[in-house]
Amino acid sequence: MPDLPDGLPAPATGPADGGTVPPVWSERLWPGALAWVLLVVLAAMVGIALTPVDPRAGAGAAALTVLVGAVVLLRTSPVVEVADGELHAGAARIPLAVLGEVRALDATQTRAELGPRLDARAHLCHRGWVPTAVRVEVHDPHDPTPYWIVSTRRPAQLVAAVRDA
Repeated sequence: MPDLPDGLPAPATGPADGGTVPPVWSERLWPGALAWVLLVVLAAMVGIALTPVDPRAGAGAAALTVLVGAVVLLRTSPVVEVADGELHAGAARIPLAVLGEVRALDATQTRAELGPRLDARAHLCHRGWVPTAVRVEVHDPHDPTPYWIVSTRRPAQLVAAVRDA
């Protein structure tokens, strides 16, 4: 697949073998370091609480807490991608054809958009551990949603992917 001048891959026109088309751009919103530290602290607390009853039960419960917590954190991390002519933000998706202006938001702008400037009808795919986002206008007469706010660690790349796709 040829690359565009800015380093992004060119949009795929479809595979010759009938398989799936790879996304033009993709990012998983992994939890931040603080979430992992808190998970370990929680597991230690569970282990300490059960150690007086049975040290093996305390160790087992701590290990199980880490395992279950890691699965929950990973399974609830949404994927943001541009693929198949759509913008996907977690479980939500919208055709690129109905999107208008796409703007990258820095941390200060993201806070403002999620606070005093927020329209209650807007769609949010926001994670608190990701400080930056993009704002995507929606121009669909059948959709009451005026815009989407989507968290991303790479807002400029997501903006370019939406514009180029």
